[in-house]
Amino acid sequence: MWVVRAPTSFETLRTVNGVIFPTYRAACEELNLLENDTHWDTTIAEAIISASPSQIRTLFAIIISTCFPSNPCNLWHKYKDNMSQDILHQIRITSRNHDVEMNEEIHNRALLLIEDMCYLMCGTLLIRLGMPAPNREMNDAFNRELEREREYDHQELDLVVQTNVPLLNSQQKEVYDTLMKAIDDGNGGLYFLDAPGGPGKIFLMSVVKATVRARSNIAVAVASSGIAATLLEGCRTAHSALKLPLNLQTIEEPTCNITKNSAMAKVLSASKIIIWDECTMAHKRALEALNRTLKDLRNDSRCFGGAMILLSGDFRQTLPVIPRSTAADEINACLKSSNLWRYVKKLQLTTNMRVALLNDTSAEDFSEQLLTIGNGQVPVDESSGLISFPNNFCNFVSSKDELINNVFKDIISNYKNNEWLSERAILAAKNKNVDDLNYIIHNKIIETMHSFKSIDCVTNEDKATNYPIEFLNSLDVPGLPPQNLRLKVGSVVIMLRNINQPKL
Repeated sequence: MWVVRAPTSFETLRTVNGVIFPTYRAACEELNLLENDTHWDTTIAEAIISASPSQIRTLFAIIISTCFPSNPCNLWHKYKDNMSQDILHQIRITSRNHDVEMNEEIHNRALLLIEDMCYLMCGTLLIRLGMPAPNREMNDAFNRELEREREYDHQELDLVVQTNVPLLNSQQKEVYDTLMKAIDDGNGGLYFLDAPGGPGKIFLMSVVKATVRARSNIAVAVASSGIAATLLEGCRTAHSALKLPLNLQTIEEPTCNITKNSAMAKVLSASKIIIWDECTMAHKRALEALNRTLKDLRNDSRCFGGAMILLSGDFRQTLPVIPRSTAADEINACLKSSNLWRYVKKLQLTTNMRVALLNDTSAEDFSEQLLTIGNGQVPVDESSGLISFPNNFCNFVSSKDELINNVFKDIISNYKNNEWLSERAILAAKNKNVDDLNYIIHNKIIETMHSFKSIDCVTNEDKATNYPIEFLNSLDVPGLPPQNLRLKVGSVVIMLRNINQPKL
């Protein structure tokens, strides 16, 4: 009755899309209101139409490790041939025998690959996820993490280094030489690359990584956000890669959840450099947790166990976000408030390459205005704590509709034009404003609306009676889609959460 609007009879309650079902349960199943594996079955079946076997295995690993289907074995047995086709193809090619048929050994290889992914995603074996355990030698277990950091094409990396090092400007080359000398000396160290927007920081760090990896060494790259992680090849979010605790604010002396015998421990112990991009967003205890962990893994009492750490970011931008905190709390959580900051060797990039390449005076003026604000050189109103924007800094609008019309003009004819969409965006400080703006823009698209409802439940069954499903459905949780996600064909959807951790 919560879903069916204004029912006129019991028969109406059992009617879905014009079909009268014999029972209420059957009607609920058709509406996907009951928890079963039908939606996971449908998900995999749809993926098979266009996805490769490797992609299907990844999807299956995500489903069983994060969504916990009621009977994953049934899904495996139904689709195991689809997940193993590439392995069969490889065997036929290497053995030069096209008569090889699908068999248990091939299925076992697929299971091994799935278990490796699940172990990286959630640290759990297949048998604990309700799946059959693959047959593997123990000394072969879970080295995928180490292989991941060594599987780069060295010849291609050599070419990248030879091509890009001459392209470094004088500041970038000075920083590059400093970092490479420190790596060659092998004495470790903690470096911070101070770089406001536009100086070619990502380009420089990519060249450093390529140089290290071209020498068959390991360079670990992490970032404080998923968006930042996508900019560096082989980069992952810091929480995912370093297994950082989620409740850093409440733990006095946190450590990374990495055991000495794990593959990630081997990676961190063997790494020549660990790069942490956008570190200014991270809580100081995250860096302190890495310090304690590296000391333990490397059996070295020096700072970070003698490892070389390159931090990069811009303190003029986003600092750590502490819920229900004051400005003093955020400053205290900042990396500069950590005892480790005294060991930092500061490097700096100041030449805005983005502006220089554009050769646009307005872009140069805007860059200078941003730096003026970031450096605290704009007067602050003592009563409100607000600043006044510099002259010609931006255009002002009087309503959300006017803002949308200025940014997304002609959205009706361009909503499927990816290039057009990628050139514009509206940023907002609060989720409520984002939702309101998206709702208005969405209504401008002339397509059929499709509704996708979430499955909400209480993890502690003893407290389930205290929290009705209707109450859970009414909650709007930051970082998650709404309970009733409404989309139209052509809608742009952004992944809010990284559930395929090995890829990011």
